[in-house]
Amino acid sequence: MFSAIQAIHKFQRRGSAIQKDLNRCDTERCAWAGPPLNTLYAGVSLQFVNEKAAAVVAIAIRDTTYLLDFYEQHFGTQLDQQLTNKEVADFIIARLREYSEEHDERFTGIGMPEDVATRYPELCSRLWHELDIVPIAFPEGVPLFASSQYTDPTKWDTKSIDELAEAMSRRCVRFFGPSNNPILDVGFQGLVEVDCAFRIRMASLSDYQPTVGPTTWRAIHHYAAEIKERNIKIAFFSATPQGGGVALMRHALVRFARTLGVDIKWYVPKPRPGVFRITKTNHNILQGVSAPEERFTSDHQQLMEDWLQDNANRYWLSSGGPLQSPSEGGADLVVVDDPQMPSLIPIAKKSAPDRPVIFRSHIQIRSDLVEKPGTPQFEAWRWLWDHIKLADIFISHPVDAFVPATVPKEIVGYMPATTDWLDGLNKTMRNWDIASYGRNFNTLCRHSHTATINYPDDEYIIQVARFDPSKGIIDALKAYAKFYELIKQNAIHIQPPKLLICGHGSVDDPDGNAIYDVAFSYLKDHLSHLSDFVSIIRLGPSDQMLNALLSKAKIALQLSTREGFEVKVSEAIHRGKPVIASRAGGIPLQVQDHKNGFLVEIGDADAVAQHLYDLCTDAELYDRMSQAALETVSDEVTTVGNALCWLYLASQLTAGKSVKPNEEWINDIARKEAGVPYEKGENRLKRAVKVEKMG
Repeated sequence: MFSAIQAIHKFQRRGSAIQKDLNRCDTERCAWAGPPLNTLYAGVSLQFVNEKAAAVVAIAIRDTTYLLDFYEQHFGTQLDQQLTNKEVADFIIARLREYSEEHDERFTGIGMPEDVATRYPELCSRLWHELDIVPIAFPEGVPLFASSQYTDPTKWDTKSIDELAEAMSRRCVRFFGPSNNPILDVGFQGLVEVDCAFRIRMASLSDYQPTVGPTTWRAIHHYAAEIKERNIKIAFFSATPQGGGVALMRHALVRFARTLGVDIKWYVPKPRPGVFRITKTNHNILQGVSAPEERFTSDHQQLMEDWLQDNANRYWLSSGGPLQSPSEGGADLVVVDDPQMPSLIPIAKKSAPDRPVIFRSHIQIRSDLVEKPGTPQFEAWRWLWDHIKLADIFISHPVDAFVPATVPKEIVGYMPATTDWLDGLNKTMRNWDIASYGRNFNTLCRHSHTATINYPDDEYIIQVARFDPSKGIIDALKAYAKFYELIKQNAIHIQPPKLLICGHGSVDDPDGNAIYDVAFSYLKDHLSHLSDFVSIIRLGPSDQMLNALLSKAKIALQLSTREGFEVKVSEAIHRGKPVIASRAGGIPLQVQDHKNGFLVEIGDADAVAQHLYDLCTDAELYDRMSQAALETVSDEVTTVGNALCWLYLASQLTAGKSVKPNEEWINDIARKEAGVPYEKGENRLKRAVKVEKMG
């Protein structure tokens, strides 16, 4: 198949036959009950007979300490023997898959010279999507021509192909932290270096096209071409680079923008002690879930002002900073993507009065309370609005109740939260990799003294959410207890699915451990008879672990009491999981009641329990809802759909055009302006921004 002349050096490492035999049953079933798999890293290098054909491929394999194994293959150099790009990718992927499965170990990352990633653009995408290996391209690598007499003075030229492969594997290891996740890098001026300054190559532009329909794809290119022609620079600002929904969306947007060739950068401030406690309290106040005595005091307000002014002076207003005027190299459009940072709006306007600034609000603001003088919400909103009112556009989740009456309707536009079908949270993974994360998950459960989930023997219901006072975690526990009793009372001879409540933490969320303790204590004190059926756990920042857990769940819950949009609902629907969700915030826009899930009133544990019972005992109902879920996801909740909205706004505002959304969906305006209206049959979120009309 590969027109190979010979393997100069084959893999030689031998694993334990006894251990492999002991684990064979769990391995063949992709069961989560087995031991965690060891982690490996790889490096690959190639020599070329000419500009197009590979002559030699070398693969080095190591752990964090030692070089473990090596493979070198020579290919035919005659014209009729030369490999295509696909065949080279096939060969590398086949060797890595075989090695991984033979040794019951999994690769976390693979390093390669930049020229290899450039010559074989589909290789990186396939490594990520087929084998769940993070591909890293190192620009220090230079082309190595087997027959070339050219001598390059760089250091890589002195290395033989086996040395270069081993060097790539060593460099690869340095990009991962203790939890085997790529190390997050915040660089000069607070710039978030997405994908390790784009050395990680997860997806190419062609990978994004199948994630949306052809009309969305045409519309995004309409605006991208115009923005690139004018060299428009867009700068986003938010509080943290990792952990919450805003960070996930910005990583995805910046990554996609780079494949488009659009200049989007994302900045975060340097943290300051005490600030995140204040911002989280303010967040809770605006959502109406704070303690009655909590206030956003004048001292807190001044601390916030000083924090952001200091960051602006030191980083963003300095030479080449994004808040400098566009004529001095600053951004052409500024987006303040966080209600924690409204102070940046007057700073940006002072630096460049004519530069457009957009404010995005992503939380459920209790607009009924912000209008009542004397309430904590009134005090907090008054401070926010003093800054926000200088913005040109106010973007909100598509719920009109989230927008206080003080905001002029003409500047209000609606955009939902979004997710990325190609990132670690959502990509399709093979069962072998899912089982690896399942085993790691069970190890964490044992360390946390909570119930394990031994899939495929155990079925389970899942709620994925941060441990936050507005996520309805106690409601989920109460509903599950009632569901469990329904199973027992009706003498249904099935093993009740377990309940899993899990989520990531965030650096700006000091409530996480407190809410976790409340949930764990409630289970222990009130539902101790269900301790073996309920798993409550805070997970580290592993997107693929959450992906694995959601992929194999039977039913998804989202019982928030206050919510912005919660795109986890769309992520579950995308996987064909029936969703039972509360009528909170923008959740009802995503769930088609009694079609791809059920909507319940906030706190209605009896209704949740009954819907769980029906889905677990009526196979026809479950299959019908699961199939409907697969067919009802809109482009609007994808990274490409999100980019369409931002590029439309950038295109219009930076050209000096007046943009008055007047409470319309930005997606609709963008599609209309691009001349690509919605076609019959395209999925769209419900166009009902009033809560009573959402279903």
